[in-house]
Amino acid sequence: MSVPYYPWTVWIWAGLDPILVLLALYLGWTASQFGKVFIAAIIALAVSVLASWAIGAVGIPWPAPVSHDGPTFFPVRTIAALLWAILGYAARRALRPRA
Repeated sequence: MSVPYYPWTVWIWAGLDPILVLLALYLGWTASQFGKVFIAAIIALAVSVLASWAIGAVGIPWPAPVSHDGPTFFPVRTIAALLWAILGYAARRALRPRA
């Protein structure tokens, strides 16, 4: 049995899942401390995987689907969620500095 090959574009779409990006940015933006960014990333990852699975189960086309026979790319999604949450946190710190 050989290891399945997936093109790099599939890997990129896993990190650019719209639900993951929007939720991680929002939760990162609302994090009051840097440590909460990790919690925001975990929540964004969990919600985006469940939403992607539900959308795929209904049969609606999705750029980064999750299914029982397809790739889930959890490492890519995890790193992307953390990076998007850090970006949201950093954007808020840069745009709204504390007095």
